[in-house]
Amino acid sequence: MDTKIAGSPLSGAVVCPPSKSFAHRILIASFLAKNQKAVIKNLAHSNDIVATANCLKAMESGEKVLNCGESGSTLRFLLPIASALGINAEFKGEGRLGERPMEDLISVLNQNGAKINSEMPYKVSGKLNAGVYEISGSVSSQFISGLLLALPILDGDSEIVITSPLRSKGYVDITLEVLKDFGIKITKTDSGYFIKGNQAYIAPKEISVEGDFSNASFLLVAGALGKGVTVSGLNLNSVQGDKEILTVLKNAGANVEIISDSSVRVSRGNLKGMECNAEDIPDIVPIISVLLSRAKGESVIRNIERLRIKESDRVEATLSLLKAFGKKAECKGDSIIIKGDNNLAQNEKRTVLGFNDHRIVMCGAVMGAFNGGETVITDKEAVNKSYPNFYEDFLALGGRICD
Repeated sequence: MDTKIAGSPLSGAVVCPPSKSFAHRILIASFLAKNQKAVIKNLAHSNDIVATANCLKAMESGEKVLNCGESGSTLRFLLPIASALGINAEFKGEGRLGERPMEDLISVLNQNGAKINSEMPYKVSGKLNAGVYEISGSVSSQFISGLLLALPILDGDSEIVITSPLRSKGYVDITLEVLKDFGIKITKTDSGYFIKGNQAYIAPKEISVEGDFSNASFLLVAGALGKGVTVSGLNLNSVQGDKEILTVLKNAGANVEIISDSSVRVSRGNLKGMECNAEDIPDIVPIISVLLSRAKGESVIRNIERLRIKESDRVEATLSLLKAFGKKAECKGDSIIIKGDNNLAQNEKRTVLGFNDHRIVMCGAVMGAFNGGETVITDKEAVNKSYPNFYEDFLALGGRICD
């Protein structure tokens, strides 16, 4: 379905949605806990989180077919979990999930006792053995996180040896923090991690999901493009890698005011072009691109190749988005080059392809709010993957939807 956005600059205050990354891990850790299930507060029911919750329920009840939806986290975390528990199951998915890289994870699981075929639907049998798990860190940090969640419950000690530089390390840090909250001990080594076997997950009586910097980035950039937006519900001491959005905003010339440990206000400054390394923050590259398209001068976003294996080819989707608003951008090698300006269209209708990608659709809405004419965005429902209340917050900040 399409949505129509009328130009109306965003400003005001909004509470950040809860972190999808933390929620996946907390749900899984609570499932594995022997003592009790944790009371989980501030849990948003986005499509990805519902997929993980439903798969865990299916595993608990002995169902053999698990639907991961479009959630890479669900699939990449629960394949090792099922293998560690010796559960025979079939994992299926939707959208582009079957096209996303899985070879390295399946290979290391098969080398250590599991039996998993190479294409979706993935049929899992066998049972993992404790041992040495050698795996690349450059394809997806979710592979490392999945192993970290699964290996502590094996009968013996294990070691994860990361054979190439670990990308998106912040997501592994989230995993380690949740594991610590559930009483699991992981030791960092020179080459990866040592995991003591026969550990027990111990759930706290109550645990709260902190705010999501990935989704907050859309709101914060909206503040930098307009009259200012205050976002609360954040953890300014978070290990989330996408907290880097605050540094990017400062370096681009936006005004960033830390109000408290949980609240930030961003307003417009003298936006200027800059260079940015996307190696550890691939998920916020589209909204950073929106920001820099409105910054004076040339910007370069480096190390963007992993964006091609997300819910869409986010390199092409981001370029399509910027060009829909008349912005100049291109891909050269592993970089996106943006020639920014502060020009605003006047009374021009724009059509943005959403590529069924939640992050592209939300970028289109933020950019459309500052467009002088009507903006039509396809695949409006894609936001349900991570931020089901996005349009409510958009309206609360003064956005106009003309459906």
